[in-house]
Amino acid sequence: MSLTYLEAIREAQYEALRSDPSEFIYGQDVGAFGGAFKATKNLSKEFPGRVFDSPISEDAMVGLAIGAAIEGSRPILEMQFADFSTVGFNQIVNQAATMYWRTNTSCPITIRLPSGGTAGSGPFHSQSMEAIYAHYPGLVIVTPATVEDAYWMLLESIQLDDPVIFCEHKFLYYHLKAESLGDKELPIGKARIARPGRHATVVAYSAMVHEALRAADELQQDGYQIEVVDLRSVKPIDTDTILASVARTGRLLCVGEAFPWGGVTAEVIARVTSEGFHLLDAPPQRLNSKDTPIPYHVNLWKAHRPTVASIIDALRRLLRY
Repeated sequence: MSLTYLEAIREAQYEALRSDPSEFIYGQDVGAFGGAFKATKNLSKEFPGRVFDSPISEDAMVGLAIGAAIEGSRPILEMQFADFSTVGFNQIVNQAATMYWRTNTSCPITIRLPSGGTAGSGPFHSQSMEAIYAHYPGLVIVTPATVEDAYWMLLESIQLDDPVIFCEHKFLYYHLKAESLGDKELPIGKARIARPGRHATVVAYSAMVHEALRAADELQQDGYQIEVVDLRSVKPIDTDTILASVARTGRLLCVGEAFPWGGVTAEVIARVTSEGFHLLDAPPQRLNSKDTPIPYHVNLWKAHRPTVASIIDALRRLLRY
């Protein structure tokens, strides 16, 4: 029996609640309604009093979670959309992120952000916030790209004593399936070689991993072997695996769905050029969404974000250098 990416997230929360009485889930409509995307469906029945609805105030949600965490609980927060988390931004970056460093008190909260775009979602429900939160020390930023990672990395996130921003991609909720959850293989902070290769490296994360893999499949028909690195988490970031891949291929393309300015792709390129310039046979390149608000129309949205076709075009230019 196969599981979807969304079902893996639900199963991880079930396991966390089952195994640890200090866990609870808090968010808008997460109780009887089961959440905006049904990630908490039936959990309030299974665990009465531990899955409950919040007011429509992300600021209040995060504040309550921080207070509960420093008193011994391990809250899981669901933001309805990643975009809305900015309403609680002050609490996240000025309170949760700094709590341990100011008071020597852990703040083990996990904030789930339904991230990224889907057709018709528009500018207020489609943003990728990982680079913004990664800017702040004290936060762990997780970006699972597979069903297995959605499960195991969420469980690991919940068990960490640090505040975690868990960026789960909405487009993968129903589009991605796996036959089983398997066994945990890699910890947070360790990247994965999703596809080995020797002609160029693509570093990607979240939904863009799958676009990169499909692009690599197409380029294989022309004899190119493209290596795809799945970051899995962007804070911490696995620079060693990235550099090792670039050492094998000599070429680097970074792909991300977020806006380009000051993003994860820029950070990867900065690290490679400063620590592995001697490994490069061509200038490293990046491919992000357009530097405009995200459009509603499905055709404009497809043109706005990186796709298989645009990744192939970028790789062909890189390979010709």
